[in-house]
Amino acid sequence: MDEIKVRLKWLIAFRVVVVTLLLGLSIAFQIAKNELVFAYYALIVFTYAITIAYAVALRQLSTTRALQQFAYAQIGVDLLLETFLVARTEGISSPFLTLYVITVLCASFILQRRGGLTMAGVSVILFGLVTIVQQRGWADSLGWFTSEPLPPLRTLQEYSMHVLAVLAGCFLSGTLAEQLKRADQSLVETEQGLSRLQAFHENVVQSISSGVFTTDGEGRLTWLNRAALDITGYETGAVLHRSWWEVFGVKRDNALRAVPGSFEVESQRADGSRLVLGMTLSPLTEGPARVGLVGVFKDLTQMRDLEEEMRRREWFAKIGEMSAGMAHEIRNPLGGMAGALQMLRKEPTIDEENARLMDIATREATRLNAIVTEFLRYSRPPDLNLKECDLRELVDDTVALMRHDGLLREVQAVTVHHGEHVPMIQVDPDKMKQVFWNLATNALQAMPAGGRVTISTARRRVTSGKRSGDIVEVAVQDTGVGIKKE
Repeated sequence: MDEIKVRLKWLIAFRVVVVTLLLGLSIAFQIAKNELVFAYYALIVFTYAITIAYAVALRQLSTTRALQQFAYAQIGVDLLLETFLVARTEGISSPFLTLYVITVLCASFILQRRGGLTMAGVSVILFGLVTIVQQRGWADSLGWFTSEPLPPLRTLQEYSMHVLAVLAGCFLSGTLAEQLKRADQSLVETEQGLSRLQAFHENVVQSISSGVFTTDGEGRLTWLNRAALDITGYETGAVLHRSWWEVFGVKRDNALRAVPGSFEVESQRADGSRLVLGMTLSPLTEGPARVGLVGVFKDLTQMRDLEEEMRRREWFAKIGEMSAGMAHEIRNPLGGMAGALQMLRKEPTIDEENARLMDIATREATRLNAIVTEFLRYSRPPDLNLKECDLRELVDDTVALMRHDGLLREVQAVTVHHGEHVPMIQVDPDKMKQVFWNLATNALQAMPAGGRVTISTARRRVTSGKRSGDIVEVAVQDTGVGIKKE
């Protein structure tokens, strides 16, 4: 529909140009001969008027069938006007006979071969009527034909030549129009195929779970797939045209040596959280020239965290086994020593000084046994007593205990701020209180000259790769000098 509408617009414009040039030149020649033909002026005015009407009507048409009918109507009117112009000049010898051929060519171009043949037939009939009227002299009284009729044989020859010219033009233009149509269809199908192929490749790259990125020749990022953005937590605009080694936390010298190759790098997400990536880099080429890089990476953070957890548990298990053996080996002599001292302490002949020394030895043996027991408890993975708790209450209990035990100096103060909508969570309350106690103690020790410790609780939403969720955050801040890095 759009194609035929565009062609009709060209036809309207072309008609104005042709009529203006041909009739304008004819008027100029007539003026030079001091002859005026009113019909020329009338045709120019009429052509301009119907052109405006055509342009207005074309804006109202929206279907292909209506546009085709509109094209038939326009070309039919053109043939009638050309017939009138031929009859007003020299009939079969008129210099405007070429307009028939031009109109048929336009019909074939707009309406294809079938429409062109139809309009060619109409033009042949109209020109035949003009020829008959001229030969019979039926319009002599009107003064339409400005030349004498030709001999019958010459008339037949001229008419036949005109018909052949019209039909040849119709056939050639129709063939050309159909070839152009097939070429346009082929081009559209090719473009659609390329678009589908591009969309398919885009969907494949965007659907894989691995991150993919490309760079230009200077290492600046030019494209990232959806997984790459999800893993890193960045928006597209925040990383495009930045160096890839800067975004992924790789030293520039190492980055240049890593191509091509595979390596593992520890980086950070956009929110600052830890990110471990397994990355493979390959050259991006166009023919023999290298134009950039293509990188593929996977998020190994969870895997590395699990490996670290497994190593930690293995270490705890080994320490636990060793501690159990140590406790067994140490407790037996301690038990024997404590029993022997208690037996000696009961002797009636022991003097006071020896009794005091035995009491000291017994207490130290008991204390050593407690130390071994405590070491054993910490060397094994703790058993958590999980309960649904409100962290705000645990913080308040810890602060109250610190104030009751006199841990705070007069120059030190603890302030607690609780956020709203903090949910209940599953924790070991005793272990959490110990954590809060240790953090607050460290903060107070960092302020020997006095200061303020602020403990706050809040609910916060975090995103890690494709996962997101709410967490409860407990922050302990102090105004002291801080703790040395070592």
